[in-house]
Amino acid sequence: MGMGPIRSSETDDEFGAAPLSEINVTPLVDVMLVLLIIFMVAAPLMTVGVPVQLPKTAAPKVSQPKQPVVVTIDNQGQPFLDKEQLAPEAVMPRLKELASADPAQVVLVRGDKTVPYGRVIEIMGQINAAGFSKVSLIAQAPSGSAP
Repeated sequence: MGMGPIRSSETDDEFGAAPLSEINVTPLVDVMLVLLIIFMVAAPLMTVGVPVQLPKTAAPKVSQPKQPVVVTIDNQGQPFLDKEQLAPEAVMPRLKELASADPAQVVLVRGDKTVPYGRVIEIMGQINAAGFSKVSLIAQAPSGSAP
């Protein structure tokens, strides 16, 4: 029977290197990615509703959300409310009138790309000062790009 050399330390192997004590996480990551893919594919299939027959009611239908107010600034810097052109001094009273009716209504701002940025911000400031809190800018997606 062959006898090997007696090692003085249990931590060294025959080449003098310490044993590797790290956990190999690569198989764990592989399994987790496979499970992620399985759940991503299976999740939409689990959202199928249970077929039921709903009772009838005499309650009125829920109203659809209101159309947003659209403020447009043309290439001359003139403001329009929907399709109605407004004089610069008539913008604020008209916006205050609309805000008093429904201050939670959404206001969309459309500005021509040639209009100075300051003019668009000025109109947005007037919209905010009139009492609207939900103001958004409208932009056009570049042609040929996916929505």
